[in-house]
Amino acid sequence: MSTVLRVGATPSAAGLLLRPWEPGDAGALARAYRDPAMRHWLTDHIDGVGDAERWLAAQRPGWESGERLTFAVYETPREAPYGSLLVAGAVLKRTGAGPGAAEAGYWTVASARGRGVASRALGAVTAWAFETLAADGLERIELLHQVDNAASCRVAEKTGFALERTLPAAPPAFPLDGHLHVRRAA
Repeated sequence: MSTVLRVGATPSAAGLLLRPWEPGDAGALARAYRDPAMRHWLTDHIDGVGDAERWLAAQRPGWESGERLTFAVYETPREAPYGSLLVAGAVLKRTGAGPGAAEAGYWTVASARGRGVASRALGAVTAWAFETLAADGLERIELLHQVDNAASCRVAEKTGFALERTLPAAPPAFPLDGHLHVRRAA
C-alpha cells in the first residue's frame, strides 16, 4: 500500500470530509470516546485528551508505511451549520491475507448514528482504496464485526460488502462469533 503516500486525494462523500487525523483532533476524539456504545464495540479505549494525543501520534507511522490508513470523518459546514463536527472515524489496514487484501473499519459518534454517516464514510473509503491502490493489486476489502452488532451488519450490506462467513469467537478481544463481509474490486 505504499502508493498512498504519492497520492494527494482523500476520500469524499456527500456532506462529509474524510482526511488523515491531525494533532488538533485530540479534543474531538477524546469527546467521541466518552460514548458508552463506542467503548463497548471498540477494543481501543481513549480516556481523555492525553490518550487521544498518544493515539493520534501512533497513527502517523501507519500512513508513512501504508499499513494503516486512519481517517477523521467530519460533517461539512452545510451539514453542520455551526462548524464542522467530528462524526466518525474510518480505517483501512493491511491484513495478513496477502497484498491483494485490506480490512476496513469505522465508528460513529452517537449523534451521527441512523443518518447514513457510517455507510457514506465506508463507501467513500472503499471506493477510494480500490481506485488509489489498484496499482498495488488491491482486490478485496474485508469488514469484520461481532454477530450481535446488527447496525454494522446493515452498514456492510448497504455498502456492498457481502457476508462471506461466520468466524468463531476469539476471546478475550472477540468474545462472540463474528461476521466476515467482503467487497471485491469491480
